[in-house]
Amino acid sequence: MLGDTRAFLETLARHMTRHGLPLNLGPMDHVCYRTADPREYLKLRHELAAVGDCLVEGMIAGRPIITFRLHQPLEGPFGPVPCLELAAPKPGKTHLHGLEHGEIVVPDLEQLLRDYPAVPFDGKGLAQHPPELTLSLPPYQLKFHLQSLADTIAAEIARDDVVPVPRDYFTP
Repeated sequence: MLGDTRAFLETLARHMTRHGLPLNLGPMDHVCYRTADPREYLKLRHELAAVGDCLVEGMIAGRPIITFRLHQPLEGPFGPVPCLELAAPKPGKTHLHGLEHGEIVVPDLEQLLRDYPAVPFDGKGLAQHPPELTLSLPPYQLKFHLQSLADTIAAEIARDDVVPVPRDYFTP
């Protein structure tokens, strides 16, 4: 339903090694699939509910995103990937749909920068909460975080920080 996830993960791994990054920096905790339109989002949300448990669905950057903990983690060169993030398109934006990025949990983002100074990380996300580094691997991305998405979601739920999807969001 999401395409060839194994080939996607293998492509990310090849790009990482080409940049001199080892695959054992930390666990890949999730991948993100970006949908083309609201209809595809609703279809995949329904289909993914049969293969995973919803951790949260909420509004992020003006569009719905839902995260599933998969009953069977995705397999690939990073080991088991337990979660999948499904993102609706941002209103008014056109982009490619499909698997877009993977996220790896590392112990220290600043140390990652020091250990691999030749890697062209984008550090704009270091100032946000939670902080992140991004490595562009067109048409994909790798992102690096300090904690898993599941842990971030649990903290957001505990703080009551989840912005619900408006009931009429998908109504034309």
